[in-house]
Amino acid sequence: MTALHSPFARKLGAFVALSNLELATLDKLHNRRRTFAAGRDITHEGQTDQTAYILASGWVCSYKLLNNGSRQIVDFQIPGDFLGLRSVLLRTADHNIEPVTTIEASEVLVKDLLEAFDTTPRLAAAVLWAASRDEAMVVEHLVGVGRRDARGRTAHFLLELGARLKLVGLATREGYACPLSQYMLADALGLSAVHVNRVLRELREMGLVTFQNGKVTFNDFNGLVTLADFDKDYLDHDGPLMR
Repeated sequence: MTALHSPFARKLGAFVALSNLELATLDKLHNRRRTFAAGRDITHEGQTDQTAYILASGWVCSYKLLNNGSRQIVDFQIPGDFLGLRSVLLRTADHNIEPVTTIEASEVLVKDLLEAFDTTPRLAAAVLWAASRDEAMVVEHLVGVGRRDARGRTAHFLLELGARLKLVGLATREGYACPLSQYMLADALGLSAVHVNRVLRELREMGLVTFQNGKVTFNDFNGLVTLADFDKDYLDHDGPLMR
């Protein structure tokens, strides 16, 4: 897959219209392709001297473990996302990264990243945009866990995933493939797996959304948006700001 058609380029293209030079620079960042199996952490909290990755295919979760063994999933990463960028720049990983499925990712060394930024400043601005967008999502997740009820929290999360996947060509307004288990959703939403199961059943019975057999289907997209009070402006997907 060339940089032009990669999920990463499609994502950055929401912010900047990429030039031939910028696409060529992205191609160089994809030179070190690696495959990782599901269920084995590729980054551990506290790890130093690590590399970042650009996810090409598959799903990943970022999480932290508490002393009592419970897990809080901070976010899920999908194709086109950077893995471990903040940890590389801060030189110490502040969370764990685990593939949810078998993944393919491009290893990015810090020196290669800094060289790319020096050569193509607009590309650096686009990566900064992507990082800022990720921070905006964390804020929304915090609001969800703190103030939204279980239905609204779950609905908002499924809509956000749909918007993110649509940006890289992996979802439509009708739905998307989703490999997440109810246990993973529970760890991300701050609910029990039993509660997640009940909420998904309620949303299905309300005719809003169905999540079964690895597929999220929006039965009433507008109704789900209303229930979740979902405003996608924080995702900033309205087209390139820089040309």
